[in-house]
Amino acid sequence: MLNFMKGSVFSRKQAEPVPEEPVQDVQVLAVWGSSGSGKTTVSVRLAKYLADQKKNVALLLCDMTTPMLPCICPPGDLECERSLGSILAATHVTDLLIKQNCVTNKKLDYLTIIGMLKGENVFTYPPYSQELAAELIDRLRDVAPYIIVDCGSAIAHDILSAVSLLEADSVLRLVNCDLKSVSYLSSQLPLLKDQKWDADKQYRVASNIKINQAGEHIESVLGNAAFKLPHSDELENLALAGNLLGELTLKDSRGFRKEIARLAKEVFGV
Repeated sequence: MLNFMKGSVFSRKQAEPVPEEPVQDVQVLAVWGSSGSGKTTVSVRLAKYLADQKKNVALLLCDMTTPMLPCICPPGDLECERSLGSILAATHVTDLLIKQNCVTNKKLDYLTIIGMLKGENVFTYPPYSQELAAELIDRLRDVAPYIIVDCGSAIAHDILSAVSLLEADSVLRLVNCDLKSVSYLSSQLPLLKDQKWDADKQYRVASNIKINQAGEHIESVLGNAAFKLPHSDELENLALAGNLLGELTLKDSRGFRKEIARLAKEVFGV
């Protein structure tokens, strides 16, 4: 388990043996797209799916304009309050520093979360460099075998999200079936191409597809999509309640759950 507090050297319980994870092609997955495309929803649900399969997963929430940590589960479900800002304010990132600033969830032993706290913003902490952001992604590889990065949309100003896209082993590129998403990508993709971004490492995902958006229409707007995540009222209600880590049980969400499972199998082999 990845619960660092429970695995503390001060624990009276004997630590459980942790089976070694098999070597995998993708360890760091960045989830990216336009504002409102469902990046956080997909990141959180994918992280929960892996945690439910007893896979140690770290979820990095990059958004410093709208901290998402207070939005994904009730405050009472978190075992502590620690901030991503404390990591990025350091001179260098170490494994211990990351573990000291991870937030664990009382209901999901295999999940740890790193993000900004409610009320914080980019000016709460000193500015950080591109090198430090790259150090964080690199060090995370030592902390968890599965890492999901919920990137922000404003990559021209968001260093951590931009670096995550460049350093990730694979990228989920989320697109809604609307002109806003298409316009966003046509504007932002050239920024990454200038950085020699590996376009072959990405999966194109049609997100939050509603009933009136027929398959032919999606293909004409988005082109070929590796995954198509249908809209779910049950999932939307969890998001509105600030409990994206809650359980999905209704028939309404069955299509979304099946596609998340397919995505985890394709990307992580889980």
